[in-house]
Amino acid sequence: MRLIKPFSLNLITLALLGAGTSVYAADFGVQNANIAAGKTANYQCKRCVEPQGYTGSVGASVGAIDADDNHAINQFGTGDDGAVAGVNADLAYQQSGYKAKVQAHQLGMQNGFVTMEAGKSGHYKLDVDFQTITTNQGSNAATNLWQNNGMLTPSEHTRVLDLELQRQRSGIGFEYDFSEVMGLGLSSYARYDREDKTGHRSASLTSPRPTNFAEAVDETTDKFSAGVVLDGANWLSELSYNGSRYDNNMGDLSLPYAYDVYSATPDNQAHQVSLSGQYRLASSVFSGRVVTGRMIQDQDLIQMSGNPIQNWDGQVDTLSSNLAASTRVSSRLRLGASYDYSKRDNRSSVFDFAQYEFNSVSGAFKQNVPMDIERQTFKTNASYRIASGYRLQAGYDYKQVERSYGEREETRDNEFWSKLNIRAIDKLTLDFGVSYGERGGSEYQANELTSDETESLLRKYNLADRKRTEVNARANYAPLEWLTFDVSTYYANDDYDATVIGLTQAKDYGYDMNVHAQISEPLSVYAFAGQQWIDSDQSGDQASIWHTEINDEFINLGLGATYSGLMDGRLILGTDYLFANSSSNTGVNGYNTGSSNIYDYGSYYSYNHSVSLYGQYLISEQMAVKLAYQFERYFDTDSAAVNADSISGPVPGLVTLGDLNHNYNAHQLMLTFSYKLK
Repeated sequence: MRLIKPFSLNLITLALLGAGTSVYAADFGVQNANIAAGKTANYQCKRCVEPQGYTGSVGASVGAIDADDNHAINQFGTGDDGAVAGVNADLAYQQSGYKAKVQAHQLGMQNGFVTMEAGKSGHYKLDVDFQTITTNQGSNAATNLWQNNGMLTPSEHTRVLDLELQRQRSGIGFEYDFSEVMGLGLSSYARYDREDKTGHRSASLTSPRPTNFAEAVDETTDKFSAGVVLDGANWLSELSYNGSRYDNNMGDLSLPYAYDVYSATPDNQAHQVSLSGQYRLASSVFSGRVVTGRMIQDQDLIQMSGNPIQNWDGQVDTLSSNLAASTRVSSRLRLGASYDYSKRDNRSSVFDFAQYEFNSVSGAFKQNVPMDIERQTFKTNASYRIASGYRLQAGYDYKQVERSYGEREETRDNEFWSKLNIRAIDKLTLDFGVSYGERGGSEYQANELTSDETESLLRKYNLADRKRTEVNARANYAPLEWLTFDVSTYYANDDYDATVIGLTQAKDYGYDMNVHAQISEPLSVYAFAGQQWIDSDQSGDQASIWHTEINDEFINLGLGATYSGLMDGRLILGTDYLFANSSSNTGVNGYNTGSSNIYDYGSYYSYNHSVSLYGQYLISEQMAVKLAYQFERYFDTDSAAVNADSISGPVPGLVTLGDLNHNYNAHQLMLTFSYKLK
């Protein structure tokens, strides 16, 4: 993403240009200044001189990991037991306008990166980067299905593996500025990125029976971007292209006794061309953007009757535009408005598909319906400075969405919001916000084209009528030079008052607190705490109306300290502690369970303790060593998952991957040596 450069005025240049104005009889123009006797060496800006040659530091890290579960890789960056090693660097080179930079972090480990840049200031720049990302969903997944050449083959031997994904990202980019060559504010850029993803992830199929299995992953995604930027004294414009191509090297899967039981993610590509611009006129700024794109999918499809559809011609054309304006009416008042339009035109093929009902094909056929979506959004806002240090903002947002062949063809959202910023109180800043919105639209009905079994009273939460109220507040207080507090809180309520079956109400509220204290010159401490609650009510219908309450809670706590005054300032000690906890409880009232009118589905629960201790010693002005220890205690359990003693599971006909909950301790000890270049 390229950032649009803001327009700015150079005050020093304006002052020099204005200095030629005569004042009385004297001429203080800069052209008449006598600088012959000035000792300019005494007034040189030492900070403005960029160092020439090499600067920065290089280093290496070696360590050891002891973990009961490879899930620890998500916290440590590497999770395999045993020794690990990586390279670190933060180097820069500059000479006669030519610049180069290299940054690396834990390069060689399972999560590491390196970036390199080189070029000449104001002319061109070339950058290359490489990154490895490894994430673990679960360890010790057990399966009796062996995947090979598109076949899931049952075996008497159980295979145990990690649900782990490895990503390798690499990219190259180039920028060139034609300003000096052509005498215009013209620049260009181009970039290519590639990601290769391998590993295993959990997947499931329903035919001939519900089965969870470890899906092998081998995917490649290519991204391309290029553009030109042209700017003038008070305007700029950009023409750009963005494209992506996804290739899945794993095809559809079959069982020895049933073909095409699992459809792999199809290959696809997307292309987008955009034209944007911005113009400044006095105290007003106008901007606009038009984007046109196309998404293409051309691959065979699996059909439930067993006859695949070849040469599927999937195509979606997109068009979006944006217009925005902002103007300063007076020194106190600023007004703004914007309009957004987007359209998604589905031009994919239409075929007759056999309808599947429970355990057999019904014999009926139905055509797939290409669904189109059109969105329009209008926003207006005003900002008024009531007095020095007091600013009031208010706005109105309107969104209209039209969908073809849906349960609700049109929805309309209206929202009013206001903010108050206070900066007049010494050492204290306050921000308050409030908003109210309503969603309505056309008549809601279960559409036969999309779902002939949809309950007529059911309302999807993203389409249903809704009233939303939200308030928030934030305060920053610095009573002393060495002490600061930051507190924020919010509350939001969604009321689906017209819904009989579905989500009827949802509340989201929480707070965050931060404190930082520089107790002494060498000692600093910090602490933070935050909680969030999400409570929702739903109603369902299965023989009788039943209600469920879902309560989600999240807690984050942390504290740490740094001391840098030991051994004549050569030794720096630090510690950090983090705690995270999340839980989700679901209870049902009114559902016929046979023995009680209240049924508890159980809860999802997880917590994490993380402690790190480190010490860094400066051997000399150029060399330093750092010893760091990190500990993680992680636990989670999900009662919604099948608690199976074996992969066959306690439910007849259900095949699982076993118990994927986590309960482990992990330790990491890392020694890092760094060398700083002069």
